[in-house]
Amino acid sequence: MSTPGDDGAESELSRYAPKWSREQPAAPDVERPRYVSTSASTVRPLNAEHQDRQIRTLWPESVPEPPAREGGLLALMGSSVKVAAFAALVALLAVFGKSLFVDVSSSLNSDSQAKQVSKPSDRLTANEVPASSALAPAPSIAAAPSTTAQAAQPTPSAAPGQQAALSPIAKTPGQESSVSSLVRGVTDSEIRFGISAPFTGPAKELGQHMKQGIEAAFNAANTKGGVYGRQLRLIAVDDGYEPTRTAAAMKQLYEKDQVFGLVGNVGTPTAVVALPYALDRKMLFFGAFTGAGLLRNDPPDRYVFNYRASYAEETAAVVNYLVKLRRLLPEQIAVFAQQDAYGDAGFAGVEKAVRSLRGGNGSPILRLNYQRNTVDVEDAITQLQQYNAQLQQKRRPPIKAVIMVPTYRAAAKFIEKTRDLYPDMIYTSVSFVGSTALADELMLLGKKYTTGVIVTQVVPAVDGHSSLALDYKSALAKYSPGEAPDYVSLEGYVDASVLIAALQRNGAQLDTEGLVGTLENLRDLDIGLGTPVIFSRSDHQGVHKVWGTQLDETGHYQPIDLQ
Repeated sequence: MSTPGDDGAESELSRYAPKWSREQPAAPDVERPRYVSTSASTVRPLNAEHQDRQIRTLWPESVPEPPAREGGLLALMGSSVKVAAFAALVALLAVFGKSLFVDVSSSLNSDSQAKQVSKPSDRLTANEVPASSALAPAPSIAAAPSTTAQAAQPTPSAAPGQQAALSPIAKTPGQESSVSSLVRGVTDSEIRFGISAPFTGPAKELGQHMKQGIEAAFNAANTKGGVYGRQLRLIAVDDGYEPTRTAAAMKQLYEKDQVFGLVGNVGTPTAVVALPYALDRKMLFFGAFTGAGLLRNDPPDRYVFNYRASYAEETAAVVNYLVKLRRLLPEQIAVFAQQDAYGDAGFAGVEKAVRSLRGGNGSPILRLNYQRNTVDVEDAITQLQQYNAQLQQKRRPPIKAVIMVPTYRAAAKFIEKTRDLYPDMIYTSVSFVGSTALADELMLLGKKYTTGVIVTQVVPAVDGHSSLALDYKSALAKYSPGEAPDYVSLEGYVDASVLIAALQRNGAQLDTEGLVGTLENLRDLDIGLGTPVIFSRSDHQGVHKVWGTQLDETGHYQPIDLQ
């Protein structure tokens, strides 16, 4: 049996020694202390403890290899699991972090006005990303952003001073993200205007002609590049000249079509509904085809601008003409009017003009009514006959002139039914009647119904040779081929021409408040009317001039002097 001091024991012990120790040369025997056994029980010498420490010093005790190899394998397996888990986490962050980054970048790019937002947390809030969403990509992802994410970075805005809204504005199909995306109806490529007017029903020609005139001016401007690169577009909605349909038409233009403002709306009864809707939403209400006083408050409503003269000015001009040039007494004048806000406005104008002529003293004026969108004039004719009979009994002069505040079909029917009864009657009408449509209706009846009918106008003669008239007819022929020149479409052309001039003066940075400011400072605009167009803060009506025209036997209007 070998003792601990035997070579065999050393050899067995050396297996567990470090490699560097095993490779050392063997020490001489004299230098190798031994244990001495004196009996069956091992007895250590006095210096055994000392010798034992020496042995431990020379032969350091090491951990047996088998357990070490087992622990290393477990550690290696644990490390492998950790590495795999970390790699999976990095991969998940790479996938979801990249997707979230692209989504956020795309959202920011859709509203290029958000250049003021600088911190990641701000960008998330502006684009409504939940606060719980994590944006912590691994360093490797941040170091090598994808080309998709780079392409999705927001582009600089071309509208300095404007900041992105936190609540997005609904866009119509095809609408672009642009500098003006915050301004309703305005993009980098177009400006959308709306018109609510009759395109069906008895007054459809009024809406159709107004639309034709506006589009002729818009198209002419678009051919030349538009307004600061933006094309002008008109969206038309049919209200049938019925107030009950106007609310829905206005809602469609505002909510669905997202128009910047309104231009050329047709009618007074419809304006009663349309105007409050526009004012509540601070929409531009420009160039309406009506002379009613509700659009001419004193001081004027901020967002309402009229090109044309008022009904009060038209009726005052014709009352003065009848009294001063045709030598009629004021009591010989009656009014044939539509029974609604339109007829009320015209009748009020006649009353005011008569009071003025009588030094402030007024007397009752005969009013003959008919219902809107009808040609039922029988009651009006019966009333006229009875009134004249009463005047005859009192030996007072009969009615010699009728100022009409109608649409063209009702006016034509009234003339048809009364011409034979009163061959010398003078018929006049305000401009809203639709001059060309009225002439066409009367020509179908015959020359005696046409000749001598007077219509006041708010634009120069269509058959004239002024630069304005020639430009209008050229544009109408180009963009509405086959359509005859008309006073209503000429008014639409003038409306749009004034609006385009204001847009040009306003500059490329367009919004409603800025354009209103430009219009209120528009002075001496010359578009060829023969009178300048002038707006101010206290006067939102551009022109106050009234032109006189009279039908001849061929159905053409000839200019007449109303003064």
